[in-house]
Amino acid sequence: LAVSIREVWTWDITFLKGQERGVHYYLYVVLDIYSRYVVGWMLADRECQHLAEQLLQETCKNQKIREGQLCLHADRGASMKSKTVETLLLKLGVAKSHSRPHVSNDNPFSEAAFKTLKYCPAFPERFGAMAEAELFCREYFVWYNGSHHHTGLALLTPAQVHYGDPVALRAARHQTLLSAYERCPSRFGYRVPRLEVLPLAVYINPPAKSKAG
Repeated sequence: LAVSIREVWTWDITFLKGQERGVHYYLYVVLDIYSRYVVGWMLADRECQHLAEQLLQETCKNQKIREGQLCLHADRGASMKSKTVETLLLKLGVAKSHSRPHVSNDNPFSEAAFKTLKYCPAFPERFGAMAEAELFCREYFVWYNGSHHHTGLALLTPAQVHYGDPVALRAARHQTLLSAYERCPSRFGYRVPRLEVLPLAVYINPPAKSKAG
């Protein structure tokens, strides 16, 4: 459960295909589930617990994470469950969370982020070299964080939620829409624009709804 930024992160690794069959690169991505902001990423030629440790340590430092502030969620991959990563999280005072055994959809935010990446129109079927893949990822994450208007964020960008004032931004946008409605209500189907709101809480696994009666 996250009700603000820097409370729950999720991280995972996905493959990017290289030029030849059997060649691929490993993209590590750390995501804040409340803002959907990619707080850290790394491209490597292998999956490695020590590389994961390096990425997580640098990301926590860059985001100024305090002891007891953060919970880090991951699936049950080898790097995610490694003693190296576990020791680092204990040292940093970061709580850990793992997907349930044999459940494939317990890391939904990471999975959705990877789907957005791989369905991007500019995403190639294969990368000619690791340097090419790294350049693509660098440009993509700048776009994703700063320009991608996310449907789960009331059409704000991850950066606007993570570093900006989402309440003021939504209020200003709503006022703009109301002014446009007054000038031309038919453009809106004569329906007054509603003020979009951010979720009060974001869950990895939402609580089950109790049955009435």
